[in-house]
Amino acid sequence: MNFRSLTRGDGVVIGAAVLLFIASFLNTIGCDGSECDNAPTAWDNGVLILGIYLAGLIGAALIVVSRALPRPLKVAGIELAPFGVAFTVFAAWTALGALFDPAGSAILPAGFSVDAGAGLILGFVATLIMAGAAVATPLVPPLKVALLGAPKPPAPQPYGGQPGGPGAPGQGYGYPGGQQPYGAQPGQSQPYGAQGGQSGAGGPFGGRPQGQSLGGGPQGQQSQGGAAPAAGAAAGSGAGDFAPFWFAVPVARPLYGEDGSPGPIAELAPGTWYLAVEQRGSGLVAQTQDGRRGVLQDTSGIQRG
Repeated sequence: MNFRSLTRGDGVVIGAAVLLFIASFLNTIGCDGSECDNAPTAWDNGVLILGIYLAGLIGAALIVVSRALPRPLKVAGIELAPFGVAFTVFAAWTALGALFDPAGSAILPAGFSVDAGAGLILGFVATLIMAGAAVATPLVPPLKVALLGAPKPPAPQPYGGQPGGPGAPGQGYGYPGGQQPYGAQPGQSQPYGAQGGQSGAGGPFGGRPQGQSLGGGPQGQQSQGGAAPAAGAAAGSGAGDFAPFWFAVPVARPLYGEDGSPGPIAELAPGTWYLAVEQRGSGLVAQTQDGRRGVLQDTSGIQRG
């Protein structure tokens, strides 16, 4: 689970869930004097504990888990987050009804009133905040900002070294500063014996051109002739201007299929590094950590690694 994908709205939901859990241990109806020691809590009323407190906690858990999972989990074709939003709204609605009739049809003993207790009032406030944050998070930009923020990319290592340290993204994808994913580009150091084809390059032992045999015979000419196509192929491989790079999105954004289908195939979450493998018009062809590829149409504000 990637908790860096949680947003500020999810943080509000988590805080409201903690407040709701605390409220479940407070009295639900009004009381006077010493009778408050025996005042009932939500755990003494099955309707309240199921309809308000547990419903709200379950809804908050579904929202947070759905956001933190790398791949959306669906039940009956629906993701967990909409179920969580429905639970929080139901809990807030039930808490509102309980405020107007906290005792229900029960006959209260002496020392108790029909007024709502601290646990019921605090529970209503918590469920109201929770439901509001759950509904507003996809709609309000400030709530969609990452809660923890994107991690800083490791500094590029010299001589093509891979970035070190725990959490270094994409060792196998060629993170910037490491080994290139599609082979060495022109200008990089070549392995020993691969300098053939460079005109005027002086060789060892008397300055003979590299690739030429001692007698200057056909063997040397064949070596030079074989090196020329290799140099041309290397130059052709670097003709494109686009180089793959790592990036992170500031807010959650959909990833659409490369075939142009209107529905998204995945969602890029903030706080996670993704690999851009190709330029597609004004968008990018991105690859997720589980290997799925698609087009990111909105590239505004992305952070390059």
